[in-house]
Amino acid sequence: MNMYLDCIMLNLFYCNCQNRHKVNLKTMFSEKMKGITADFTSKRLLGVFLVMGLVFFQTNSFSQQSKFKTVVIDAGHGGHDDGCSGKGSKEKTIALSIALKLGKMIEAKNKDVSVLYTRKTDKFVTLDNRAKIANNKKADLFICIHANANKKSTPSGSETYVLGLHKTDDQKEIANRENAVIELEENSKANYQQITPEKLIARTMQLSAYLNQSISFAGEIQKEFKKIGRKDRGVKQAGFVVLYKTTMPSVLIETGFLSNPTENTFLKKSENQTKMAKAIYNAFNTYKTKRDKIYNEIAKSKAPVTKKVTTAGKPVFKIQLASSTNRIEPKSYNFKGLKEVEIKQDGKYYRYYYGATNSYSQIKTSLAYAKKKGYKDAFLLAFVDGKRVDLQEAIKKASK
Repeated sequence: MNMYLDCIMLNLFYCNCQNRHKVNLKTMFSEKMKGITADFTSKRLLGVFLVMGLVFFQTNSFSQQSKFKTVVIDAGHGGHDDGCSGKGSKEKTIALSIALKLGKMIEAKNKDVSVLYTRKTDKFVTLDNRAKIANNKKADLFICIHANANKKSTPSGSETYVLGLHKTDDQKEIANRENAVIELEENSKANYQQITPEKLIARTMQLSAYLNQSISFAGEIQKEFKKIGRKDRGVKQAGFVVLYKTTMPSVLIETGFLSNPTENTFLKKSENQTKMAKAIYNAFNTYKTKRDKIYNEIAKSKAPVTKKVTTAGKPVFKIQLASSTNRIEPKSYNFKGLKEVEIKQDGKYYRYYYGATNSYSQIKTSLAYAKKKGYKDAFLLAFVDGKRVDLQEAIKKASK
């Protein structure tokens, strides 16, 4: 249950963060849902939502229970896959340059973070393997870097994508173009299944906790791009295969349009690639700092783990939480979430003990936690073979 409460806390935090950058989650699915549900049979609908329900509670109960440790940086395309291109530029080259610059910044300024790359050279990596690298390392964040293109030369600006149903034809076209790399892979039909709207909806619901974080990070990226003078095209959603397959907060960044002569010239220059990497790094640092702060608060609120108690001839320390003439069932919901509360009858009184341990240092930690939970008058007692003994004598005996 604590894990679900942690998940709720983090979701509330990231929902507040996403309000800073306009992304309407409510409309992310509604229009497409109307379009597909009319043609669905009741059996298909039931199957989809049963799967959604099962995977939601298995995967969405928040696997990330520690500080930020690992980021995976994915430079799009590579090898025989050039991606899109402009005059004298290739998407694979620009994406790799920005990715490497970003990684060096994180490595230099965040010593507690392990930086992994899907590629560090001009080589081809399948979409499936890009996701596997992140999933196998249980990464805390996946950053995918690309450059954009359009049939027209006028579109410009930077945009960041999270997983979801596209809302415009342009978003669909971008996802289709980036997903088209599958055609360059061997055995592509065996490795990939078609991402239908219902599958995409189910997957997005399955990863909803991660989606909130993805949106928060994407919003920070767009904010930083604006600071360096880039046109803000916003946070959007589309069915990118690489985002579909990752199981952590993930974003795909379209840094600019190589089909636009001005942007192509901008993105070709190393100093501008450094600017883009620095903007992404600033967003990363803001996101990580907030995330660590939340996890630190969660860690502080967790109950200390008690060691196995040995009773034969050894002092056992306990915390008396309360006493009452009325018997209270020693369940955690009756004691502000404290578990393994022990009840003992002493004449007409019932006494409630918590945190039994042979360790004096451990009982002090448990006492501080009990007081934080609201038991301000809780105090320590010591027992040997079930009989109460002098606390100071017990402390001396335990230290020997």
